[in-house]
Amino acid sequence: MEKETQGMNSEPSVKIEVLFFAKAREITGLPDISLQVPPSSSAGDCLKILLTKFPRLEEICNSIVFALNEEYAPDSIILKNGDELAIIPPISGG
Repeated sequence: MEKETQGMNSEPSVKIEVLFFAKAREITGLPDISLQVPPSSSAGDCLKILLTKFPRLEEICNSIVFALNEEYAPDSIILKNGDELAIIPPISGG
């Protein structure tokens, strides 16, 4: 069924693991989530998908830092199957 609609050499979707830290974890109520995104999606595209699932992430989305597979990454980085994307909001101390 689904295979008929996919391109000849493209995957139907890319499965990643998203990790939430600090305020992002507080907002989502989750430490992590498995997410399927279209092929060639960037970290920024993933954030847009997460905003539809967790609209309150909008509160921190302008100050989020991404880490892809435990290394800081820009929002333009392309995600691959099996990647681990961490959503790291600003952390304040006192």
